[in-house]
Amino acid sequence: MNANPILLQKKYARVVALFARQMGLSLSDALTFFYNSELYPLLREGVSDLHCMSDAYLAEELELEFQKGAAS
Repeated sequence: MNANPILLQKKYARVVALFARQMGLSLSDALTFFYNSELYPLLREGVSDLHCMSDAYLAEELELEFQKGAAS
């Protein structure tokens, strides 16, 4: 399913802001991480309707990916 591009951009903004707050990152660093994450292309392409998941769930997925990267 394809989401409305404007609504999807707003979703990205909310998720990135929540992720930044949870991880204590600047919005710029959180946004950079988001656009380079494994999650971003999945959201953009509408895989498994991830864009329908809550902002908190998606921010948690980013947090897990961030921690996985820090552990490597």
